Amino acid sequence: MTLEDIRGLVAADLVAVDGAIRNRLGSSVPLVSQVAEHIVAGGGKRLRPLVVLLAARAADAGRAPEGTRHIDAAAFIEFIHTATLLHDDVVDHSSLRRGRDTANALFGNEASVLVGDFVYSRAFQMMAAIGVQRVMEIMADATNVIAEGEVLQLMNAQDPDTTEERYLEVIHRKTAKLFEAGAEVAAVLAGGSPQAQQGLAAYGRHLGTAFQLIDDVLDYQSDPGARGKNLGEDLAEGKMTLPLIHALRHAEAADRTLIRDAVTSAGSGTRRESDLGAIIACIDATGGIAYTKERALAESRTAVASLDGVGPSRYRDALAALAQEAVARDR
Repeated sequence: MTLEDIRGLVAADLVAVDGAIRNRLGSSVPLVSQVAEHIVAGGGKRLRPLVVLLAARAADAGRAPEGTRHIDAAAFIEFIHTATLLHDDVVDHSSLRRGRDTANALFGNEASVLVGDFVYSRAFQMMAAIGVQRVMEIMADATNVIAEGEVLQLMNAQDPDTTEERYLEVIHRKTAKLFEAGAEVAAVLAGGSPQAQQGLAAYGRHLGTAFQLIDDVLDYQSDPGARGKNLGEDLAEGKMTLPLIHALRHAEAADRTLIRDAVTSAGSGTRRESDLGAIIACIDATGGIAYTKERALAESRTAVASLDGVGPSRYRDALAALAQEAVARDR
């Protein structure tokens, strides 16, 4: 099952989610609307809303959820994701995302942070309107964990002694937690059994981890034109991701010194392009890419196994296929 096939199962719902996103991002404050329109026009994978829509149907043996609460849930999950991106781009001094200028590059850091706050609070307005206490509990916990993940990543920045365990803790909090929350919220709204809710939450957690692991691989080997991000961007920001952590653990002394110097001096403007090439070669030579891909594949398999408690349906099959697609992608 291809990604197009997976999306096709909930095509009408995805259109409805896009409509909800555009509708709920509206504001009487012109600058808010301008920045919001820039965000919407940027598109994106919409992977998190896709997980919500599929999980909502899978939780109830493939039956379509009543009403539009699952649509609103998919939209507010995307809003939380969007708000974190707006803030991340400011923190990371990023100027390019998905091949386009970032909001902070166009409108300034102040506008990006403040509109990020607007998007974040709009997400909570939508949660409150749904009126399900368990949904509010899941999302309140998730957003708190995500905020802690952002701080942990900041603490790890430019630290070449960051361990694999510290790195995995960051991606669990920063990335996997929102996938987990989205899948669990969908199961709650669909009236899924406790077993289905737990299984789908675990699925989201492992899918999100696999997705981020592959994202970190692509930072060192993707086509910048296709991906819309510069090669080696994580290194330029001093982020210790798994390919680099593995390389530093297994490289020769001279390469270890090169990596440590590149990480500690990130953001100073002293790094040369030849250093990036040498570091990428070192990551390849030490098996950093292969190791990270294997870890991602293991997370993908665990995600699929987590669906055992969910009743059989083509939507459960689509979730399994999505976990496989997450580690096979090249952008």
